[in-house]
Amino acid sequence: MKFRDTYIGKIFNGTRSLLTGLGVTLKEFFTKKVTEQYPENRKTLKISDRHRAMLYMPLDENGNNKCIACGLCQSACPNGTITVKTKTVTDEETGKSKKVLLEYTYDLGCCMFCQLCVNACPKDAIAFNNHFENAVFDRSKLVLKLNK
Repeated sequence: MKFRDTYIGKIFNGTRSLLTGLGVTLKEFFTKKVTEQYPENRKTLKISDRHRAMLYMPLDENGNNKCIACGLCQSACPNGTITVKTKTVTDEETGKSKKVLLEYTYDLGCCMFCQLCVNACPKDAIAFNNHFENAVFDRSKLVLKLNK
């Protein structure tokens, strides 16, 4: 029979395990704490560029939306937070018909920030920004119309 399998060996191993855990706790007790004084530090708060907080539609150089109303973002969204309403318009000069974006609705309250919609967009018409203060008392305020 080995020493670790005896009664005294098990007490020794239990005490060693307890002291290891207490050592980790004691080391954490004396490390410098990092506390963000939010909301007092709003002006100096640095949010990571990778942080996904809210979907928005960046504008092109002419101030228009880049969205071509293809609907790929709507179909890529796993829980249906994006609704794209379109209208088909025929061009009088060429006679071709194309889709035109009427309304781009985004439900921030249901979004899980997976970025599948952004990856599916062929024209980079949507992106996530770092605006993280999204708390509201009424859920209907989380449903946003993104196009102008």
